[in-house]
Amino acid sequence: MKLTKYIIRYCLPGLTVASLAACNKLDEYNPGGSTAETTWTNPEGFVTLVNAAYNYQRDWYGQSENGLFVAETGTDLWFNQNRAGYANQLTRYEGLTGSQGNPNINSWRAIWPAINLCNAGIGRIDAAGFTSEADKNKRLGELHFLRGFYYWHVVEQWGGVMLLTTETNGPLVTATRSTVEEFYQLIISDLEFALANLPDTWGSEYSRATRKSALGFLARAYLSRAYYFTAGSAEATANFTRARDYANQLITNAGTYGVSLYANYADVFLAGNNKANKEALYVVSTSSNPVLNYDSRGNRSQLWFQTKYDDGRKPGVSNAGGLEYGNTQEQRLMPTRALLDMYAQNDPRYAATFQEVWRANTAYTWTAGDATIYRKEASVVGKVLTPGVDTAVWVTRQSVPDKASRPYVVIDRDSTYNSATGAIYSGVNFPRMKKFNDPAGTRIGTLDFIVMRLAEMYMISAEAEMQLNNPGVAAQRINEMRARGGSLPVDRTVTVADINLDFILDERAREFAGEYQRWFDLKRTKKIIDRVNRLNPDIVQLKNDANPGRFYLRPIPQGDLDAMLNGREFGQNPGY
Repeated sequence: MKLTKYIIRYCLPGLTVASLAACNKLDEYNPGGSTAETTWTNPEGFVTLVNAAYNYQRDWYGQSENGLFVAETGTDLWFNQNRAGYANQLTRYEGLTGSQGNPNINSWRAIWPAINLCNAGIGRIDAAGFTSEADKNKRLGELHFLRGFYYWHVVEQWGGVMLLTTETNGPLVTATRSTVEEFYQLIISDLEFALANLPDTWGSEYSRATRKSALGFLARAYLSRAYYFTAGSAEATANFTRARDYANQLITNAGTYGVSLYANYADVFLAGNNKANKEALYVVSTSSNPVLNYDSRGNRSQLWFQTKYDDGRKPGVSNAGGLEYGNTQEQRLMPTRALLDMYAQNDPRYAATFQEVWRANTAYTWTAGDATIYRKEASVVGKVLTPGVDTAVWVTRQSVPDKASRPYVVIDRDSTYNSATGAIYSGVNFPRMKKFNDPAGTRIGTLDFIVMRLAEMYMISAEAEMQLNNPGVAAQRINEMRARGGSLPVDRTVTVADINLDFILDERAREFAGEYQRWFDLKRTKKIIDRVNRLNPDIVQLKNDANPGRFYLRPIPQGDLDAMLNGREFGQNPGY
């Protein structure tokens, strides 16, 4: 099977090159051996295998754009910037097949070598010479956590495909499908083993999985699994209950696990808080040394939500002295009007999530020519913009009736979105999602990617309580999360009457926009078709497709199926 070609190609370097396993804040050991048999037979060498199993997360979280497209696009929140067709198989569901949609294919092929490393470590650890059972089980806990972590991504994206639990050393030319339930049995078993054996902290090696990581992913896994059962059934109730209980365990004992909500939502995303983020339950770390990162590109998430502030035409803004407001070379996504409107005017999460104002960074005096271009009144001519003081550009979700009299460029909602439908007119200028802003302003970012944070536990608990017919408790949990505070007092008075699935999804958008969760949220709740059709008018494929339900799963790369001896029997996912 072609899949094995990728497992072998990507995993064998992990057996021989210790640098592949390098991970920021993960101690390195280079024994100089050339085979798994010589490297992994002592505890120090075995850690290189564990480190290598972490490394592949970076393809999904920050260091390539694959994870962005499979986790955020094709939803109610985002569309291609400037209405571009880039990766339209996922952003618009147009032409998505097993042969098209590179982020889908790339994500599939990046995850299997990681799973193979986990299986290899679990199978080989008894021969690694650990003299301490506790130390051995900690490393085994990491591998079980990572295998559960990776398989959750597999089953949610591609469904019941092959469930491999032993190391693959040679060509795998046949494969057998497993059920979604079999996947979840293994995922939960792996995470429960991790919970029982991982430490609360690894000290300076903060990006390793810990007990709080396992608790968080157990809550997420049980919540996802619950929706596969009939609503109201004993199985659904049991899984929603477990999701709630694991989430509540983290909330109640947050201090024990060294986590807490920041008092100000914006502080979660400050670069100064990134490397020791007190709200993070699990992070994918990035080194300031690009050699140590996956394909040497660092975390590039700061590039993909950028607006074109530096087009050379906006008075008072220049990138001649450096990219003061961030690099704009790889724009990918812009927000839908629906996303911008989900935030109340007094919700501090909007200002912490989106940038609307760019201050002048070069001296400028308004000319008659520029006033004409930007449809300004004559009174604007001669007005001076002082660097670092005056607004140069305002791109806003608001409607601004007096644009002509303001001595700066104003691009309001009605310039970007159709006032009647919300469809995009122009996708060049839009409020910029700034959570991933890297002050370095370079293409190769050095910030960590926060995969899961404590606030998610409040939302998991609330969603589970709603499904357990406890809307009052659900409202309480959301109010507790909102009570973190901020620069303005957010409305904390969610009531029982507010609680329904759409409200939960709106609140998750307000809290987690852009954090690589949205497609999973809509898939879990079976809301992709409904919410995309209502809230993202630029995606029309779901309305026109004869079988839009097929988009709840991704297609398996056809080349991998063609290389299998039993590819026809294994089968493509339905509808592809």
